[in-house]
Amino acid sequence: MKNIFLVIGVLFLFVACDDARVANRNLTKAADNFEVNRRIVFYNGITDKYILTIEGKCSITDNMGQLEVICKTGDNTYKKHFLGLSDNVTYFAEQLDDIELSTYHYRVTFKPEVIIPDIRRQ
Repeated sequence: MKNIFLVIGVLFLFVACDDARVANRNLTKAADNFEVNRRIVFYNGITDKYILTIEGKCSITDNMGQLEVICKTGDNTYKKHFLGLSDNVTYFAEQLDDIELSTYHYRVTFKPEVIIPDIRRQ
């Protein structure tokens, strides 16, 4: 009887981990599509001071010691910031609003401008 409970417990952990993995992937996708309000705070660990705060619908990419933050500022307008990270400067990002997402399926987002070339640019 104990073995049955052990098997059920292990299966529950796998399902819970899978739900967390899908939720993480879907939240990341939503943030990269500028659907999530975030607050990104840069902090100096030596001086204990905040350096910079960025708020809005922002996508974050950590590129080997350089943080790239792209924020949507209007229908078709964006701002991109490059921030250098060091041994004493770090950041944390906070999701400001709850968003609804499903853990029963994953998201795939196609960008038409990548699939169909713009013939006006050639």
